[in-house]
Amino acid sequence: MRIGLSTYTYTWAFGVPGSMPSKSMNVQALVDKAVSLDVDCIQIADNFPLHEQKPDELIAIRDYANHHGIGIEVGGRGLTGENLDRFIDLASFFASPILRMVIDHHDYKPDIETVISIIRNALNKLSAKKITLALENHDRLHSSVFREIIEKVNSESTGICLDCVNSLGIGEGIESVLDNLGPYTVNLHIKDFTVRRISHMMGFIVEGVPAGKGLLDVPEIIQKISTFHKCRSAILELWTPPAGSLQETIDREDVWANESIQYLNNIII
Repeated sequence: MRIGLSTYTYTWAFGVPGSMPSKSMNVQALVDKAVSLDVDCIQIADNFPLHEQKPDELIAIRDYANHHGIGIEVGGRGLTGENLDRFIDLASFFASPILRMVIDHHDYKPDIETVISIIRNALNKLSAKKITLALENHDRLHSSVFREIIEKVNSESTGICLDCVNSLGIGEGIESVLDNLGPYTVNLHIKDFTVRRISHMMGFIVEGVPAGKGLLDVPEIIQKISTFHKCRSAILELWTPPAGSLQETIDREDVWANESIQYLNNIII
């Protein structure tokens, strides 16, 4: 299981709508971070939309990563037939072994049978290009529904991108998510968090922390996922809360990334 960084490791640096830095981080800078932190790969997710880049920009990204020995994993959002086809081509272009996809996008929230049909139509292309589609669990659907999708598609070309925190948004903890999706996980998003009560005691705030500093039992998760021998990469993502200024937030994000990778290097062999 290789360790990697994501465009969602440095979400503030890449730019959050309404809080854009004067100069946003680019993928070449993410490659440089991967080299400096001695990790194996980067995952380019939907906060850096590859399908909007010009062909010469895509070539420059691929060549820069190859020159530095850093693998690229491709990620997208919006599981329509057209978009899936487009991102399979992008994954092939970057020699990405997986294609991480979030099903929903803006007002697009397809039903389960539509999702299954779209994936089935793409299976031949996925297989021919030796790419595994990795559906990311998100907060509209329970993990049991994602399991149902994978089992009905019933193909080695389809698996799960298991995010350790997203399913909190639908009231599920990591234990049930692991039970349902662990056997199908080909890509893991490590995103640690903490929960604290708000001042009036009527509710909780969920916030990100560096990996190993929160409620997530990362060694246990790694151990369980590893028993299935399918997961190819563990990608660090961060939910970094805002600091006093945008630059302070970006600086905090960078410190947390460094701390988190140092921690993960000690537990993932």
